[in-house]
Amino acid sequence: MTLKVAIQMDPIGPINIDADSTFRIAEEAQARGHDLFYYTPDKLAFNEGRITARGWPLTVRREKGNHYTLAQEVEVDLATFDVVWLRQDPPFDMGYITTTHLLDMIRKTTLVVNDPFWVRNYPEKLLVLQFPDLTPPTMVARDLDTLRSFRATHGDVILKPLYGNGGAGVFKLAQGDGNLASLHELFAGINREPLIMQKFLPAVSKGDKRVILVDGEPVGAINRVPAAGETRSNMHVGGRPEKVALTDRDREICARIGPLLREKGQVFVGIDVIGDWLTEINVTSPTGIQELERFDGTNIAEKIWLAIEARRAAAL
Repeated sequence: MTLKVAIQMDPIGPINIDADSTFRIAEEAQARGHDLFYYTPDKLAFNEGRITARGWPLTVRREKGNHYTLAQEVEVDLATFDVVWLRQDPPFDMGYITTTHLLDMIRKTTLVVNDPFWVRNYPEKLLVLQFPDLTPPTMVARDLDTLRSFRATHGDVILKPLYGNGGAGVFKLAQGDGNLASLHELFAGINREPLIMQKFLPAVSKGDKRVILVDGEPVGAINRVPAAGETRSNMHVGGRPEKVALTDRDREICARIGPLLREKGQVFVGIDVIGDWLTEINVTSPTGIQELERFDGTNIAEKIWLAIEARRAAAL
């Protein structure tokens, strides 16, 4: 079946075609005969009862510096598409949330991946709170005294913004570190959102595992090892990807969360596991496909499209 596919993503020009998961998804879609249309989130609109986007028919190729071609810009009605991908990066701010509300309005005619209603209700650092037995001790709070009390109980902690991404704004605070109040003041000056604090897991020195799930089933993992002198393992900040196998504990975690992800239309998900503990469930714009494909020799993008095509066929 040939599908009309729209991809809502950040600007395609600067992406790294050897690492970007959205590029790999588009490449596989094209190889399967699907028609591609690309637009950026600022081009999405509610227009007299229709959800429209101004963008471009897209062709991609694995050629650095010449990885895409755009046809003439055109305005389209997204309800006429078979699939719309919600793939722009966080931060998960009101602009991002608004796009989920708009895309929510075409769910009866169009398969939006991942389902925008549940992306909005299950942001990565909040969905894990439904599984407290799988996660390290965690607090979400804005009040400084409440955060201080948590650290007094648990010693070394990680402090990070609740709706950030890519390792930005993540701090390790040792038990005697005097910077908590200053960091709280800094974050409070930026926004009114709570912070998330977790007990520090020393096992992060051996890596932060990214497990990819497709339609609720684990399909593989990569280990992201922090650079020397770093606590953060995100590849955006220098983390090194390594080949790694799924453990029994990884499979146990996936068995617990997978049915919920599948039920709520979260087709492509990346979870973060440090040691034996689940730390995040990434549903907005997960990454790691290309690294996993190179390590395991498995076409993960194909698995994603098979799941999408099955869902689309079932809806007809």
